[in-house]
Amino acid sequence: MNFKNLGELAALMTAFCWTISGLSFESAGKRVGSLAVNYIRLILAFIFVSLYSLIIRGLLLPVDATYHNWIWLSLSGFIGFFLGDLFLFKAYVEVGSRISLLVMASSPPLTALIEFILLGQRLEMVSLLGMFITIFGIAIVILGKEDGTKKLKINHSKKGLVYAFLGSLGQALGLIVSRVGIGDYNPIAATQIRIISGFIGFTILIFVLKKFEDIKLAIKNKDAIKMITLGALFGPFIGVTLSLASLKYTSAGISSTITSITPVTIIPFSVFLFKEKVKLKEILGAVISVAGVAILFL
Repeated sequence: MNFKNLGELAALMTAFCWTISGLSFESAGKRVGSLAVNYIRLILAFIFVSLYSLIIRGLLLPVDATYHNWIWLSLSGFIGFFLGDLFLFKAYVEVGSRISLLVMASSPPLTALIEFILLGQRLEMVSLLGMFITIFGIAIVILGKEDGTKKLKINHSKKGLVYAFLGSLGQALGLIVSRVGIGDYNPIAATQIRIISGFIGFTILIFVLKKFEDIKLAIKNKDAIKMITLGALFGPFIGVTLSLASLKYTSAGISSTITSITPVTIIPFSVFLFKEKVKLKEILGAVISVAGVAILFL
């Protein structure tokens, strides 16, 4: 196998990691609540990533980061790992990981749009086409006709869809800020800083809401802990590592496109594990949304 193929394979494996992670966090969230899942998974993710950093870099903690790295990556972690994931994990509970990850396909178009508005980056016609197709694919899934009429209605929890969209927006903004802060710094160490920031954000929220008792109860729930551990292992740890490997051996466009197929890869898991009834139009919508993301990176 040549290195080019290795890049695509790593991206494909990353997509499956995000799929397993999403399903695991959905399962755990329905048992102990999204807040507890978020908090515990960040602790576990930090342990996994730190041990990996010690092996790869010889540094357990990101002590070699500059003030610039710390400031911008902390802001990125607060936006992405705290605010974005706060809403995303609520969406997992409200509408499930399948619909949540489908809405999350809007993150690449949102990123391009925000960069155009805030940073003045050029937006090509093909990018606009990709954005439209992605949103169209999502709309096919979440919209349907009212019985006996031609009026459109939303087929899923409105609150859950708003949570998923806010999660997507948080990921897009977090990515943009992360690009400002990372520079030439090590991506693994950058992930550590973002996790630390997200952890601090959740600690403050739990303190304000007085939810530490919920965290204690969640830790005692063995089934939930197994799912959270699985999700943390395949998400922030293995998933991040594989995505970095993919970027090393193939282009960012190809890597991002393959990685974004989670709305499609999650469908068979949702059917067999959660016994969801998936309609043909929902499969079609997922495929179209992924195609839109692919066009965006052309």
